[in-house]
Parts: sequence; structure tokens; C-alpha cells
Amino acid sequence: MYRNLKHKRYANDIRGNGQIGEELARELKRNFTSSIRIVSRDAKKVNDTDEIFSADLSIREKAIEAVKGSGVAYFTLGLPISSDLWEKQFPLILRNVIDACKINNTKLIFFDNTYMYPQDDFEEGIMYFIAPHQVLQFDDILLSKVRGFVLVLHPDFLHGYGLASSIKDYGYFSYTANEALHLSEKEEKTIFDIIANVEQEIDINMDSFTQDLLVSNPDLLLKYCDRNYNRQFLTRKKVNSDFLSKLELLLDDYFKNDKLTITGIPSVHFIADQLHLSANYLSDMLRVQTGQTTQQHIQNRLIEKAKELLSTTSISVSEIAYQLGFEHPQSFHRLFKSRTSLSPLEFRSSLN
Repeated sequence: MYRNLKHKRYANDIRGNGQIGEELARELKRNFTSSIRIVSRDAKKVNDTDEIFSADLSIREKAIEAVKGSGVAYFTLGLPISSDLWEKQFPLILRNVIDACKINNTKLIFFDNTYMYPQDDFEEGIMYFIAPHQVLQFDDILLSKVRGFVLVLHPDFLHGYGLASSIKDYGYFSYTANEALHLSEKEEKTIFDIIANVEQEIDINMDSFTQDLLVSNPDLLLKYCDRNYNRQFLTRKKVNSDFLSKLELLLDDYFKNDKLTITGIPSVHFIADQLHLSANYLSDMLRVQTGQTTQQHIQNRLIEKAKELLSTTSISVSEIAYQLGFEHPQSFHRLFKSRTSLSPLEFRSSLN
């Protein structure tokens, strides 16, 4: 499956940060080679030894450069089959990759990644949410047929209203662009009706009711979006279940390889980054799927490990706290008692 080069054997995972691409990179590292190059617009390492190469494969020269030196190129690009991006860009990207492999005498293996995406997903409209000091950038290929609106709220406009504080409770303002809200036709109509109300209110003569009405409409819009995100977490059950499985495997690896002692308790941001999700999106998704946040999942694992050590070893509570990554035994004591209603020593005594 690869061509033996003078110094290294390369496996090139093209568009390797999708679900199939990530699993492929791990499998290649385990059973094939540690010389892996991940190619994508925003390439990220899957394994510590990976080489990353950021490239727009719709540009032929970039594709040739990306494949250069590889014995095998694994093509794992996948997009929803109904999207314009697939229809317009996929044939071009595939042709460039094939040409690049021919030029570089590289074997090409194609993975049909389409069916990793939910076929019944909602694609009538997409909504993004940006908090102050965030930047959202679109590639030109996405803008050719885009129609929509941008609603901008100045903080001063919300002073004196409950929305000024409640808007901070909507976690989707810290989601990344690939965690956008996908709307059904009915949901999209509801959103556009609210925007129409805002436009109408702006166009008429302003009076003492204007600001109250203008603020109430975005307030209503955000509540609908919160509901729609909750629906999206449920309708994407297959994809989200895959993320949950990856989370469990990630925690398994962390707890089995002494990483707690070496690097401490994993943070929510670390876990989310490993899964290529934003911290808030991961926690909100898990809350809908399991009733618990990412932090609670981590704490559950800590308690399970603590119970194992308390019941099968005679080491001190302080030593157990150290092995579990706690800087202070008191912190471990508080967490354990809050979750079990027993102190660590009381739990150990109850087993005798």
C-alpha cells in the first residue's frame, strides 16, 4: 500500500480532519507508519508525529505540492450531497488530487465520506452567532448564492433590559463556524418573520414603544435559536453519538496512561480541542444527549478511579489525590464527598 522511499515512507491523509480522516490517521499510526501528512484547509494534527500541510485543494498547484513525496494518498473528503459546495467544488478537488497523484507517482485510495453526514439534516438555512471581539470569515466559494441578513446589536442598546445579561447565557455565541445552526423551512420562516418585525419597527416613526419592541424581537429570536439548537443536538444523534464514543476513548486513554499524574486533570477546553469542537458546543451537546456537561463527565471518571484505588489499594488519600491530578488533597476530598455523600476515608471504611 505504499512506495518505499529512500529515507521515509509517507502516507498522505488528504482532508484528514473529518471523522473518517481522523480515524484513518490513528489506524495508520498504529499499524502502518508514523510518517503521516495531514492535508486540509485548516490542517490539525491527529497524532503527535503528524506533519500538517494547509492547502486549498481546489488550486491544482497546491494539490500537487500537498501530495509530493507521498507513497499513498488517502482521500477522505466528504460533504452533504445536497450542498452547492459538493456539487461545484468536489469534482474540481478530486480532479486536482488525481492529477497530483499521477504527477508524483503516488497511489490514491478514496474513502466515500458522504454517508458520515446526516442525510436528514436541516439545510434550508444556516445561522452563525458572533460575540464581541470575534471574527467570522467566509471563503468566496461559499458566497456566490448566499442570501440572508446580519443582525447587529450594540451593548448600549440593551442597557436597562433583561437581555443585557441573559444574552451571555446563550452558549452558541462561542460556537465555531462549523457548529452553525441548521434550520428547517418552518424554523427559517419563524426567524425571518422576527427579522421582518424588526425592519418594520425601524422603518416606522419612532415613539415611546419603539425600543421596547426592538429589544423584545431579538430576545424572542435568541430563545427560538436556543430551542432549535436543542432540536439539532437530537436530530444529529448519530454524529453526536460518535463524538460521545470518542470522548469515552479519549478519557480511557488519559486515565490509563498516568497522564493525570503528569499533566493534571484534563480541562474541558483540552477535551473539546481533541475532538475539534468548541468547549461550549461540546458541553451543550452532552447535556442534551446525556444530561451532563463535559466537566461532569470528567468528574465522574475521577470518582470511578478514586473508588477503584480506595477499594483495591492501601495507599493514603493524599497519594490518591496526587495520582488523580489534584494539586491539593482538600480539593479531591470536597469533590468526592459532594458526589458520594461520603469522605474518601468513610467510603474505604464502608467496604470493610
